[in-house]
Order: sequence, then C-alpha cells, then structure tokens
Amino acid sequence: MRLLSTSPIVVLTGAGISRESGLHTFRDADGIWAQVRLEDVATPEGYARDPARVQAFYNARRHGLNDPGVVPNAAHFALANLERLWPADVLVVTQNIDDLHERAGQQRLIHMHGELLKAFCTQCRVVERCTSDLSVTDACPNCGAVGTLRPDVVWFGEMPYQMERIYEALAACDLFVSIGTSGNVYPAAGFVAEARANGAHTVELNLEPSEGATLFAESVLGPATEVVPGFVNELLALL
Repeated sequence: MRLLSTSPIVVLTGAGISRESGLHTFRDADGIWAQVRLEDVATPEGYARDPARVQAFYNARRHGLNDPGVVPNAAHFALANLERLWPADVLVVTQNIDDLHERAGQQRLIHMHGELLKAFCTQCRVVERCTSDLSVTDACPNCGAVGTLRPDVVWFGEMPYQMERIYEALAACDLFVSIGTSGNVYPAAGFVAEARANGAHTVELNLEPSEGATLFAESVLGPATEVVPGFVNELLALL
C-alpha cells in the first residue's frame, strides 16, 4: 500500500465496530433481525401499520444506547485519532445509528442511516435531538403537530442521507476502509466497487469476511478493538 500524507481516506463502519461496546449487530445468529422482523419495525409500511410498535422498538434501542455501560471502544478512538493526526481528509461514513463515533471524538462523520438520538417530524421536516421515549401522542416542539414524530432513522426502502457527498468522497479518496459491515446492504455494499473504480486501495477490517470480501485488495480479520487500532497505527507510521 503506497499512501502519501496528502492521500484522502474514506472509512465505512457497520454494526461490527460497536459490537464490543455492547450493542447488538443485525445479521448474526443472535442479532436484531433474528429477534424481530425488519419488515415490521424498519420499513415505512411497518410504521404505517403499527406506529406504536415501531416507536416501542426504537425506544428500547435508545434505552440500550443510553446504558452507562455502553461506551466507545478502542476502534472508535483509533478512528478519531486517525482523523486528528492524518494530514489529509479522513471521512467516516457510518451505517450505525448510535453516537459512539461522536463520543470518541470523531468530527468528520456522516450518519448515512440517520441517528437514534434524533427525531424527525413528518409534518414540518424538522429534526430534533431526542434522548427519551417517543410516542404516537407526542406533539412536535416546532410545529405542534401530534403523532408526526418518528425516529430520524433511514428505513429499508428510503434513501440514505448525504449520498452525493459520500460518492464525491469515494471518487476522491486514495484509501477506502470497510469496518465491521456484512456487505449485503446497498448502497453501502457498493462503496468498495465505487472506490476501486476510482483507483483507491481497498481494505476490509472485519470479524469474518463480508459478502463482498473478494472486492477488497487487502483483508485483516479479527475483533474491531484489535484490528482497527493496529491498522491505524500502521497508517500513522507512514507519516
């Protein structure tokens, strides 16, 4: 891998980076989608059928994220350190809706699937911080409409956030790193091919090979708290 200190870096993170912080992944045998049907709680249609059930699902996840025992791990801190020390741009694009990257100090960050600790009003389109439960009887603090607040989370069938900015970064980066993602949810699963097509070196850091593992030029397998800090240290040693 030949990188210069002027080489921009894009990092994609998935649920695997937060697993060692105590948050469940989605597609493991004991993951979230083994416990509940995604069609019921993570689609606009599911929300239309039973908004109270969807609110309860995300309320429970919000409680889990607010647990004092859930904190950023060594992988989160390593990426924040990379951003702080690498002379060129480092952009983290996360599929995660938790705030662990922010708590570790990450500044340049895109939550392509939204944020659990924010609420979105379907009436006035305003996004508000939300750290407590949401209910179908809540009124929007901005417009006053009742029953219009939903989690600011991108559901299946909806367009992820800031896609234009993400593709611009993929076109400009010299290194693309994917961390802790299954590689079977699009459009994120297609980022490695996009980066490769634009000449970037591609690296997968994962507990096990993703579905798109063969698309990466380099792969390092192991727990995120081990392989991510190790890889970041290798990058910083190039300076």
